[in-house]
Amino acid sequence: MARQAGIIKLKGKVGDMSFYKTKDGYLAREKGGVDKDRIQNDPAFQRTRENGAEFGRAGAAGRTLRTAFRPLLLRTSDSRLTSRLTKEMVKVIKADETSARGERNVLDGELELLQGFEFNANGRLGATIYAPFDACIDRATGEAVVNVPGFVPQNTIAAPQGATHLKFVSAAVEIDFEADDFTLVASESGEIEIGPQAEAAVNLSNGLPANSTKALMLVFGVEFYQEVNGSFYPLKNGSYNALALVAIDGAPAVQQT
Repeated sequence: MARQAGIIKLKGKVGDMSFYKTKDGYLAREKGGVDKDRIQNDPAFQRTRENGAEFGRAGAAGRTLRTAFRPLLLRTSDSRLTSRLTKEMVKVIKADETSARGERNVLDGELELLQGFEFNANGRLGATIYAPFDACIDRATGEAVVNVPGFVPQNTIAAPQGATHLKFVSAAVEIDFEADDFTLVASESGEIEIGPQAEAAVNLSNGLPANSTKALMLVFGVEFYQEVNGSFYPLKNGSYNALALVAIDGAPAVQQT
């Protein structure tokens, strides 16, 4: 592909050239490529079909995960979340050491590779919350918990300009990627002033079904607000909010009988 230059930018098709706009600017490319029927049937493209099947599986798994956490992502995500998450899901699938090439999947891969994934590249958890915190999932009880010890907001939170308060948010899901099904439980703290005061410890507990046989995932983040006359308004539509996957417990292996 080539980048369009000049004052007038084109969008659409002219002959064998396609002109279009992306986040990287106005681009152009020439029509070409291999016939679709050949890709689907020619033995020479077996590897291509296998890669396509696994990429499609990664995209579907990413969509399921985004849908599961959607209530939080409405306030905490970036414009490239879909592509970033699909890229990481491909790594999860490629870690599958039991399935044949082209049939590798999320459940037999390494779902734990997603731990630490940031849903908002513009507001990363690791560059926003410097207060220590613990996150854990207890499969037996179903409790997915985040604990933040006592802290001083002004010293441990990198708040954007204009923010007067914050909330800690957390959510856990029991998720079945094959069935595209999930159970979501969420919790949040009250509004906390961003000042020099000492704050008590914060505990965010999310109760999932006990003894689940599905994958369990826990996210933790922070949302910023501005107080005006006693009301709290989200800051910049959530563009500075942070949210990350902080604990993952993949589905346990099925015991053979």
